[in-house]
Amino acid sequence: MLTVALTGGIGCGKSTVCQLFTARNVPVIDTDLIAHQLVKPGQPALEEITAAFGKDILLDNATLDRKALAQKIFSAPDKRALLESILHPKIRYSVEQQLIALQNSAYVIIAVPLLIETSQQSTYDRVLVIDCDEQLQRTRTLSRDNRNSKDIDAIMKAQATRQQRLSYADDVIENSADMTSLEDQVEQYHEKYLRLANNKNHRI
Repeated sequence: MLTVALTGGIGCGKSTVCQLFTARNVPVIDTDLIAHQLVKPGQPALEEITAAFGKDILLDNATLDRKALAQKIFSAPDKRALLESILHPKIRYSVEQQLIALQNSAYVIIAVPLLIETSQQSTYDRVLVIDCDEQLQRTRTLSRDNRNSKDIDAIMKAQATRQQRLSYADDVIENSADMTSLEDQVEQYHEKYLRLANNKNHRI
């Protein structure tokens, strides 16, 4: 089984690309989705996060106030590291378990937004970077999320730079054009990964 780590900065279109691979019956493991499940009310991870950051990160219904937590961590690297120390081992374990269950698949996409930041690039056979220019990242995120420019800049500053991501890329999908272009690129990589899955060294 070929493992492909998909990554990219905020607003680059990772979710859309994952949907296009899913439409081709490719298994996709989304670490953001895993993280969301881990912090549901009653989950041990949420209890650990609340103990570390205080009850003011919870909404009245005891669910995680993601915006409040984000404000605490993006301007404080030590607090961000603390959150990652709680969540990342649990996320990696879940990924490992899902990969075991999918071992008969030709290839699997693992969406890891913080792949480079957490030095996981060598964990997988290939790194697929979804790329676009930084201004387009900001524009898309402003139109999609309930965040202001200051928050978006703080998030981008906490992430790897565009150049850093590209330096680790085996493959790149350029997401600055229209959906037709994106579909074409995904189809090309889908065919490539199917070929690579039959090639033991996973390199072309």
